[in-house]
Amino acid sequence: MSHRTQQVSQHLAQGGRFPNAGLVRDGWSKEDEATATCYCGSVQLAFSTVKPGLVDTFVCNCTDCRKITASMFASNFIVKDTHLKHLRGESTLRQFGQSETITSGKKMTNHFCGNCGTLMYRVGEAFPGVKILRIGTVDDFELHETKLKPRIEQFTKDRVAWLHGAEGVQQESGSYYG
Repeated sequence: MSHRTQQVSQHLAQGGRFPNAGLVRDGWSKEDEATATCYCGSVQLAFSTVKPGLVDTFVCNCTDCRKITASMFASNFIVKDTHLKHLRGESTLRQFGQSETITSGKKMTNHFCGNCGTLMYRVGEAFPGVKILRIGTVDDFELHETKLKPRIEQFTKDRVAWLHGAEGVQQESGSYYG
Protein backbone atom coordinates (compact mmCIF):
# COMPACT_ATOMS: atom_id res chain seq x y z
CA MET A 1 0.00 0.00 0.00
CA SER A 2 1.41 3.40 -0.98
CA HIS A 3 2.03 6.11 1.60
CA ARG A 4 -0.79 8.22 0.13
CA THR A 5 -3.24 5.29 0.24
CA GLN A 6 -2.29 4.75 3.89
CA GLN A 7 -2.93 8.45 4.62
CA VAL A 8 -6.34 8.33 2.93
CA SER A 9 -7.25 5.10 4.72
CA GLN A 10 -6.27 6.65 8.06
CA HIS A 11 -8.30 9.80 7.29
CA LEU A 12 -11.34 7.70 6.39
CA ALA A 13 -10.93 5.55 9.51
CA GLN A 14 -11.04 8.75 11.58
CA GLY A 15 -14.47 9.63 10.21
CA GLY A 16 -13.26 11.72 7.27
CA ARG A 17 -15.70 10.36 4.70
CA PHE A 18 -17.16 13.86 4.27
CA PRO A 19 -14.25 16.30 4.61
CA ASN A 20 -14.60 20.06 4.30
CA ALA A 21 -14.58 20.50 0.54
CA GLY A 22 -16.35 23.49 -0.90
CA LEU A 23 -19.47 24.80 0.81
CA VAL A 24 -21.36 21.50 0.98
CA ARG A 25 -22.40 20.09 4.37
CA ASP A 26 -25.44 17.99 3.50
CA GLY A 27 -24.02 15.22 1.31
CA TRP A 28 -24.91 11.65 2.24
CA SER A 29 -24.20 8.07 1.35
CA LYS A 30 -26.16 4.86 1.80
CA GLU A 31 -25.42 1.28 0.80
CA ASP A 32 -26.64 1.74 -2.78
CA GLU A 33 -26.94 5.50 -3.32
CA ALA A 34 -24.94 8.68 -2.65
CA THR A 35 -24.78 12.37 -3.49
CA ALA A 36 -22.59 14.49 -5.75
CA THR A 37 -22.57 18.24 -5.21
CA CYS A 38 -20.99 21.23 -6.92
CA TYR A 39 -18.40 23.38 -5.11
CA CYS A 40 -20.88 26.07 -4.02
CA GLY A 41 -23.63 23.58 -3.12
CA SER A 42 -26.25 24.93 -5.52
CA VAL A 43 -26.47 21.67 -7.51
CA GLN A 44 -26.85 18.27 -5.87
CA LEU A 45 -27.46 14.90 -7.49
CA ALA A 46 -28.27 11.47 -6.06
CA PHE A 47 -26.94 8.47 -7.96
CA SER A 48 -26.73 4.70 -7.70
CA THR A 49 -23.46 3.25 -6.36
CA VAL A 50 -24.25 -0.31 -7.50
CA LYS A 51 -25.11 -2.08 -10.76
CA PRO A 52 -27.21 -1.84 -12.80
CA GLY A 53 -27.40 1.95 -12.17
CA LEU A 54 -23.65 2.38 -11.81
CA VAL A 55 -22.36 1.36 -15.24
CA ASP A 56 -18.57 1.86 -15.02
CA THR A 57 -15.70 3.95 -13.66
CA PHE A 58 -12.72 5.29 -15.59
CA VAL A 59 -9.89 7.78 -15.90
CA CYS A 60 -9.63 9.67 -19.18
CA ASN A 61 -6.50 11.36 -20.49
CA CYS A 62 -7.99 12.64 -23.76
CA THR A 63 -7.22 16.20 -24.71
CA ASP A 64 -10.87 17.28 -24.27
CA CYS A 65 -10.99 15.94 -20.70
CA ARG A 66 -7.71 17.69 -19.96
CA LYS A 67 -9.07 21.00 -21.24
CA ILE A 68 -12.57 20.78 -19.69
CA THR A 69 -11.16 19.87 -16.24
CA ALA A 70 -8.21 22.30 -16.39
CA SER A 71 -6.13 19.32 -15.27
CA MET A 72 -4.15 16.49 -16.83
CA PHE A 73 -6.95 13.89 -16.71
CA ALA A 74 -10.52 13.35 -15.59
CA SER A 75 -11.80 10.72 -13.18
CA ASN A 76 -15.31 9.67 -14.18
CA PHE A 77 -18.17 7.31 -13.53
CA ILE A 78 -21.12 6.43 -15.71
CA VAL A 79 -24.67 6.27 -14.31
CA LYS A 80 -27.86 5.26 -16.10
CA ASP A 81 -30.31 8.15 -16.44
CA THR A 82 -32.92 6.02 -14.64
CA HIS A 83 -30.65 5.95 -11.56
CA LEU A 84 -29.76 9.65 -11.35
CA LYS A 85 -31.89 12.25 -9.56
CA HIS A 86 -31.52 16.01 -9.38
CA LEU A 87 -32.07 16.86 -5.71
CA ARG A 88 -31.59 20.58 -6.25
CA GLY A 89 -30.27 23.09 -8.74
CA GLU A 90 -31.22 21.49 -12.05
CA SER A 91 -32.32 24.92 -13.31
CA THR A 92 -28.94 26.32 -12.21
CA LEU A 93 -27.09 24.03 -14.63
CA ARG A 94 -25.69 25.61 -17.76
CA GLN A 95 -24.74 23.69 -20.88
CA PHE A 96 -22.04 23.79 -23.49
CA GLY A 97 -21.76 21.17 -26.19
CA GLN A 98 -19.72 20.52 -29.31
CA SER A 99 -18.66 17.69 -31.61
CA GLU A 100 -15.63 19.12 -33.39
CA THR A 101 -12.97 17.63 -31.09
CA ILE A 102 -14.90 14.61 -29.79
CA THR A 103 -13.32 11.32 -30.96
CA SER A 104 -16.68 9.81 -31.95
CA GLY A 105 -17.58 12.92 -33.94
CA LYS A 106 -20.85 13.05 -32.01
CA LYS A 107 -21.88 15.90 -29.75
CA MET A 108 -20.81 15.89 -26.10
CA THR A 109 -22.64 18.35 -23.84
CA ASN A 110 -21.22 19.54 -20.52
CA HIS A 111 -23.61 20.41 -17.68
CA PHE A 112 -22.00 22.71 -15.12
CA CYS A 113 -23.14 24.84 -12.20
CA GLY A 114 -24.02 28.34 -13.38
CA ASN A 115 -22.79 29.76 -10.06
CA CYS A 116 -19.42 28.10 -9.35
CA GLY A 117 -18.68 26.42 -12.68
CA THR A 118 -18.30 22.85 -11.37
CA LEU A 119 -18.74 20.32 -14.18
CA MET A 120 -21.39 17.95 -12.84
CA TYR A 121 -21.78 15.62 -15.81
CA ARG A 122 -21.40 15.15 -19.54
CA VAL A 123 -24.02 13.79 -21.93
CA GLY A 124 -22.83 12.26 -25.18
CA GLU A 125 -24.86 11.47 -28.29
CA ALA A 126 -22.64 8.37 -28.59
CA PHE A 127 -23.76 7.24 -25.10
CA PRO A 128 -27.58 7.31 -24.95
CA GLY A 129 -29.33 6.72 -21.65
CA VAL A 130 -26.37 7.56 -19.40
CA LYS A 131 -24.55 10.50 -17.87
CA ILE A 132 -20.81 10.72 -17.23
CA LEU A 133 -20.20 12.24 -13.80
CA ARG A 134 -16.93 13.37 -12.18
CA ILE A 135 -15.72 11.35 -9.20
CA GLY A 136 -14.45 14.55 -7.56
CA THR A 137 -18.01 15.85 -7.13
CA VAL A 138 -18.99 12.89 -4.92
CA ASP A 139 -19.49 13.99 -1.31
CA ASP A 140 -18.48 10.71 0.36
CA PHE A 141 -14.70 10.53 -0.17
CA GLU A 142 -14.64 6.86 0.88
CA LEU A 143 -16.44 6.07 -2.38
CA HIS A 144 -13.50 7.59 -4.32
CA GLU A 145 -11.36 4.75 -2.93
CA THR A 146 -13.93 1.95 -3.11
CA LYS A 147 -17.02 1.70 -5.35
CA LEU A 148 -15.92 4.54 -7.66
CA LYS A 149 -12.25 3.57 -7.97
CA PRO A 150 -11.56 3.63 -11.73
CA ARG A 151 -11.62 0.28 -13.51
CA ILE A 152 -10.22 1.58 -16.81
CA GLU A 153 -7.75 4.24 -17.87
CA GLN A 154 -8.33 5.38 -21.44
CA PHE A 155 -6.45 7.56 -23.93
CA THR A 156 -3.15 6.59 -22.32
CA LYS A 157 -1.52 7.70 -25.60
CA ASP A 158 -2.45 11.28 -24.57
CA ARG A 159 -1.26 10.97 -20.95
CA VAL A 160 1.52 13.39 -19.99
CA ALA A 161 4.91 11.67 -19.66
CA TRP A 162 5.42 12.73 -16.02
CA LEU A 163 2.18 11.05 -14.89
CA HIS A 164 2.19 7.27 -14.54
CA GLY A 165 -0.90 5.15 -15.09
CA ALA A 166 -3.47 4.36 -12.45
CA GLU A 167 -2.44 1.24 -10.51
CA GLY A 168 -4.37 -1.96 -11.09
CA VAL A 169 -6.68 -0.68 -13.80
CA GLN A 170 -7.09 -1.75 -17.42
CA GLN A 171 -5.04 0.49 -19.74
CA GLU A 172 -6.38 1.53 -23.16
CA SER A 173 -4.42 3.66 -25.65
CA GLY A 174 -7.64 5.07 -27.18
CA SER A 175 -11.28 5.16 -26.17
CA TYR A 176 -12.50 2.08 -24.32
CA TYR A 177 -16.10 3.07 -24.97
CA GLY A 178 -15.94 3.43 -28.74
